Formats: sequence, C-alpha cells, structure tokens
Amino acid sequence: MIPIRFGLFYEHQLPRPWSDGQELRLYQDALDQVEIADRVGFDYVWEVEHHFLEEYSHSSAPEVFLGAASQRTKRIRLGHGIVQLPPAVNHPARIAERIATLDLVSNGRVEFGTGESSSSAELGGFGVRRTDKRAQWQDAIDAITRMFVEEPFAGWNSPDIQMPPRNVLPKTVQKPHPPLWVACSRRETIQFAARNGIGALSFSFVEPEDAGKWVDEYYRILASDECVPAGFAVNPNVTVVLPMMLHADEATAIERGIDGAHFFAFALAHYYGTTPHDPGRTDVWREFLERRDSRGFSREQIIANAETLNVNVGSLRGAVGTPDQVIELIRRYESVGVDQISFVLQSGPNKHEHICETLELFGEAVLPHFTEGRDEREAAKAERLAPAIEAALARRKPARTVPPGYRIDEDAEVARARRRTRRPAREDIRAASRRRFRQGFYKLVHGRIDAQIERRFGPNAQRLFFAGMARAYDPSASGGFTGDLEFRLTSASGQTTWTLEIGETRARAHARPAKDPALTLTMATADFLRTLAGDANPASLLMDGRLELRGDFELAPRLSEMFGGPSPY
Repeated sequence: MIPIRFGLFYEHQLPRPWSDGQELRLYQDALDQVEIADRVGFDYVWEVEHHFLEEYSHSSAPEVFLGAASQRTKRIRLGHGIVQLPPAVNHPARIAERIATLDLVSNGRVEFGTGESSSSAELGGFGVRRTDKRAQWQDAIDAITRMFVEEPFAGWNSPDIQMPPRNVLPKTVQKPHPPLWVACSRRETIQFAARNGIGALSFSFVEPEDAGKWVDEYYRILASDECVPAGFAVNPNVTVVLPMMLHADEATAIERGIDGAHFFAFALAHYYGTTPHDPGRTDVWREFLERRDSRGFSREQIIANAETLNVNVGSLRGAVGTPDQVIELIRRYESVGVDQISFVLQSGPNKHEHICETLELFGEAVLPHFTEGRDEREAAKAERLAPAIEAALARRKPARTVPPGYRIDEDAEVARARRRTRRPAREDIRAASRRRFRQGFYKLVHGRIDAQIERRFGPNAQRLFFAGMARAYDPSASGGFTGDLEFRLTSASGQTTWTLEIGETRARAHARPAKDPALTLTMATADFLRTLAGDANPASLLMDGRLELRGDFELAPRLSEMFGGPSPY
C-alpha cells in the first residue's frame, strides 16, 4: 500500500461584503494556521496563484506568502499550487529566480506546482489565448527547468519566449530542482501529468474509487515509453483536494464547514464557466446564497447520519464530519493508491478559530493512524519505480551548453526580442465576438422559465447553436476522441435529437439520432440552452437528475473545452 501524506490548500477566499482590514486578517490567520499545521504534522501547504478572481481567491503573489510561511515553520513542504506559466503572466526567468530563492530561504522545502490558468478573467486579463496556453506551458516548463540546471542557461527562441543566454541565479538547494507538479481537473490532465513525469495536483472532488482509476492509469503511463519528463527529475505522485472541517459532533462539523465547502465549489464554477462577471460589482457571495440550491449545493441535503462519508451525496460534502468518518474516508483513498490528500479549510465564511480547532484535532485524532511504517513504504515505492524513472530520464533531452565565444550584446539581443510572432487580428476579432455572444445570450435566458426559453429558441435557433458548436470544435481538446455525440432535448412539445459527428480535424452537426453514439446527453431544451449561456452548471444538473448521461462518462468533462468553452485548470 502506498503511504499517504497530508496537506493544506489555500485560495485565500474572502466573500463579500468586505470591510477594512479583512484582507490583512485573512493573511495573518492563514500564517497562524500554517504554523499549527507544521507543528501537528501536516506534510505540505499549497498556495495558489490567481489574478482578478474576487471573493474566490485573493492570492496573487503566493511566493510572498510562502516566503513568510517558511520563516514560521520548520518542516512542512511549501507548495506552489500553482505558478501560472504563460509568459504573459510570468516570465520564465522570474519564475526560476523566485522558486530558487524560496528554496534557499526555506532550506530546500519547495514543491514547484505549475499550471496554465483557465478562467476568462485571468486569460483575458493577460491577453493569453485559450488555445495557446497548453503549448505555452510545455514551452515554459522546458525553459525553466533548464534554467535550474544549465550554467549558464543556453537561451531560448520560440514564438512565446525569446531570451538570450544568461546565468539564471540563484540555484536551488534541491538538485536538480524542486519536485514538479501540474494542476489537473480531469482524466486527460492526469494522463498529461504522467506523460511528463510530474506530480498530479487534482482539483476534482472525486470519490476514492474514481480516484483509484486515475491513479492506476497515471502510474501505468509513467512506467511506459510514453513518459518523457518535463524536467530533469521525475515526481511520481497523485494528490486529491477535499474540503474539510472536523468536530467530535458530526452536526457541529457540518454547521461549521459545509457553507465554506459549497461556496468554494460554487465560486470555482462561477469563474471557470461562462457566467458573466462585472469587475468590482458582481457579488459572488450573494449569488451563492440566492442560487446554491439550483446549482447543486443544497444545504438541506447534508445531514448528520453517522454513515460512511462520501465526497458527494447529491451535494458536495467532502471531508466534513467526525475524526472517525474522515479516517475511514482517508483509508479508502489510501487503499486505491492516492499519494496525498490536501484539505481546503479556509473557504467561504469558515471561521479562523474553527479551522485551528480542526487542525489540532486532525493532528491528535487522525494523523497518528497513517504514520506508522510510512518511511519504509515510501522507500519500497521508490525502489519499485526506479527502473522506470531511469528509463524515462534517458528519454529527456539533456542540458545544453552555450556556444563558444558567446558574449552579451544588448543591441542585437533587443532587436531579436522585438521580432515576436503576433497572433492574427482575425482570431482576436472572433474571440471577442464569441464573448459578446455569450454575454448577450446569458441575458436572454437568465431568470426565464422553461416555457419562455423554448418559445424564444425553437428548432431553427437550435440548428444555429449546434452548427456554431461544430464550427468552434477544437481537435486539440478532444483527447484523440472521434465518434458521435448525441443530444436528446426535451420540451413541452416533444423531443428533438441532434448529433455532433466528431472527426480528427472537424465536427459536423446533424438533426438526427446517432447510429452508435459514444455519449448520449438527455436534458430539457431550456437547461441545454442555459448551459450554453453559462446560466446552468452541467455537474449540478447531473446531480439534480436534470441531465442524464449514457455511454462514455469520461467524455463529459471534455465537452466544454472541445467546443470553445472554458474548463478548470
């Protein structure tokens, strides 16, 4: 059995209404919590990097927070969960410098989590095209890891990064560099992590049995010829993230923690979906209170029943309960091979004193059940994976050297840097047009009953929507899938069936059933249109029984991104 480790995960959430001093208190409380976590035996603290995501995340400079945490702790690992790698957000050299500096001030305790970003607020705010972000991640991680090991760094010339040879300093304590991770939200990104030989930070609230399927596939790919490490070391680990609140009385734990758990997931869907947001004006907390039930976060469905603790029980539950319940839940994750569970406590309206009590109780009543023999099991895991890791590293292109005689030449280097590839204006215009359409569409369906939406958008309008989905199809987001997707839309006047025929490079829409659909989605016409407009969450519709899936369930999380929409991380 693989030993399991434990972490804390921070977004620094701050629901409205705000008052002076709240952000100060939020950060100071978090530092106090990390100090307790270090003392009671937590292994990791993870800190996100997000920008412009009001209420959901006020954590835009994680390196500063983690630097402060490094001076108040002794042993806990300091995890970037994650650093955003698109160069428009962070220049690769600045990332390498910050990671190395944090590694030095923490005496070698850094975990280097990476990601692409996926929220419209961030991508649009920094001018990053959604279709480019995966390639930019691959480009940047290759450059950054070379900055850690090449002395001097031999330079870079790609469409997104141009940098002449320089000695990037300082160098990290951990050699060749701190462990690498990538943010994951679905099966394809878990596979992506394995192919790149890096740890998977999974942000989907999945049951242990589902996580086990991801773990098995991750380690199968990591041990195969598919694995070509993104860095100069392999980090074989899978982490899942769960909301948590503990108390000896189950009802008290629920009362203290369930609103925070639900707000975390609601706000995540708000920013990573297509819901319109007006900076400085949209009140996410108020929307949560008004719409939580319709979005699948019903408070009434979470009751104290002293039964097995499932992550989702019609409404998100997570690890909110008694120590015994959480121990049983952890054992289920441990039994399927999950390497780490990172808990979200500082979320929504959760109180600092309750978070501190939970941390103390976890260290006293939960953690001792999972520490015995851990070092021996980790050594056995390392020995078992050593041949596969050695073979994978042999496939990675080695560190480079600077051409002999290279010398800094400011004028020539600046001239080369200015010759950047610019994206065609036509693509910018199309992206802006899509955004305007979604915003206008949202206003037409928001607050309307089913009958009103059905009258406004009949079969001819549906034809336009499906044709638009086919035109927006992005093959790079399909994970290699080809086949038919069938949509059965019900209304007061009957049922209409549409098929999207997915090929290797394009999609076609047909007003007919599919002969052999890979996935069939059955839902009300009004709910389908609400989903397109960003006024309904498919996961919530599924939990409420308003969306029925039949066929390959693992295709469902890909659909939004396949047809030009966003997806988490």
